[in-house]
Amino acid sequence: MSHEEQRAEVRDFLTHLEQERQLSPNTVKAYATDLRQLTTFLTEYLARSEWDWSDPDIDRLAFRGFMGWLERQGLSKRTIARRISATRTFFGHLHLEERLEADPTSAVRAPKVEKRLPEHLSEGDIREVFEAAERRAAENTLATTRELLILELLYGSGLRLGELHELDLSTVDRDSKLVRVMGKGRKERIVPVTDSTLVAMGRYEPRREEVIAKKETALLVNAQGSRLSRRSIQAAVGSCFEAAAGAQGLSSHALRHSFATHLMDAGADLLAVKELLGHESLSTTQIYTHTSKERLLSVYKDAHPRSE
Repeated sequence: MSHEEQRAEVRDFLTHLEQERQLSPNTVKAYATDLRQLTTFLTEYLARSEWDWSDPDIDRLAFRGFMGWLERQGLSKRTIARRISATRTFFGHLHLEERLEADPTSAVRAPKVEKRLPEHLSEGDIREVFEAAERRAAENTLATTRELLILELLYGSGLRLGELHELDLSTVDRDSKLVRVMGKGRKERIVPVTDSTLVAMGRYEPRREEVIAKKETALLVNAQGSRLSRRSIQAAVGSCFEAAAGAQGLSSHALRHSFATHLMDAGADLLAVKELLGHESLSTTQIYTHTSKERLLSVYKDAHPRSE
């Protein structure tokens, strides 16, 4: 199989991810990078420029070699695990499409990766961030009222940045206090919005109307009346985070993590939090139980006279 044929197989797979599985452009791009590295390694490992994905020498030993090759490049276990996951998904796809008789990655295991507790803000930090945002919103400008609304939706409803970016004005149902969100894989979910979010919208909308471009449906708009970019949303959050020492340097995703952590700390049901976050797997949500336990242990050690 020529280089072009090898690339064609990968292109077909990436098209499948984009069109059928409806993964985000960034996720598809990450798969492309992972498979480009796999192709580079296999060409070096097999010591020939032309080879086929069904080559019998592409076996468990080859994939162990790939992991070693990635490790020698100084990549972290987390990155290597992602490369192996992409490799397994690709070969699994080829097998399902009957382009391979068997999946050579079925017995391959990625390196174990320690689960990192997600970065989040304490309730005190959240309070400081929102108090500062409220003071700024009192200026009644497009930027400051928009900043407060961004915080309310990211923390109050646990949205991802990309989900917030895609919201239209019509997706918020004020009467029901719900917002319709298009999550990962183009899966829709309905999430509650807080009363304070609706108040923030009421302050922001008159400023939005002053700049809105014709036929623009976006909830969040810039000074030209067009949909606000993801980068601008991130910058707005970063600016608000300057108000609290514990929030400085964190990304907008920390508000989503804080949303989940504070719900768990307050005794929320794990399955309910899973649905609110739009997670496919319960195991993804369970990391917040670890965060909650860490906090409880810290409180116990600080408060109980015999904890030492």
